[in-house]
Amino acid sequence: MNKICLALVCFFFVSNAVGQNVNSGPQDVAAPVINIAVSNTDESTGDEFFADAEKNERRGDLNEALTLFGKAAFEYNNDRKFSRYGATLLRMSNLHMLLARYTEAEQVVLNAALKTYSKIGSRSGQMASYNQLGKIYFAANKLTQSLWFYTQQGILAQQLKNNTSYIDSVLGIAAIKIKKKEYNLATKDVNRAELLAKNSKITQFTQQIKSNRSIIAEKQGKK
Repeated sequence: MNKICLALVCFFFVSNAVGQNVNSGPQDVAAPVINIAVSNTDESTGDEFFADAEKNERRGDLNEALTLFGKAAFEYNNDRKFSRYGATLLRMSNLHMLLARYTEAEQVVLNAALKTYSKIGSRSGQMASYNQLGKIYFAANKLTQSLWFYTQQGILAQQLKNNTSYIDSVLGIAAIKIKKKEYNLATKDVNRAELLAKNSKITQFTQQIKSNRSIIAEKQGKK
């Protein structure tokens, strides 16, 4: 029964996507942390839908991508591939967010993805869900909620010794403080993220750190 409910939740959100305008929301938000590596030795209908969804997402057809991710999620849930099911739900949530449908984006995570990861005991999946919720609430300008979920992501990341996810959470919190005009506090977070990235030899956040510094300098210069 739980499987059927989760599938229905998935398709409820997909059905809301069809016919919406792709250009209705911001397009520069990163995809969730978790991705699916499709195995050639274990291909399924879900994998095929997932691959097609990614192709449509890359060429900007977000509504079609959302529909195909929904079909992939249904197949993964049917096949009891719950880790892939949860990851696909996060991709669906991210597309809803890009289309500025923040309530739908939120509900996919809260009502389906987080419950799935909790059921299978995936703490990394829960961490990715917290990251996604932090992004959704930030995009929706709900900064208190965004801060809470980025903080939860950071706590889990430290427990799992995942420096990449921890840096991501710190930079998410820094962005919130920039938006709240707390520039000195934001600078401390950016410095902390930069030091940890350097010590961990993680380079993927270099541009984001530089961008945050530029924004802070610009905002402080206008005081």
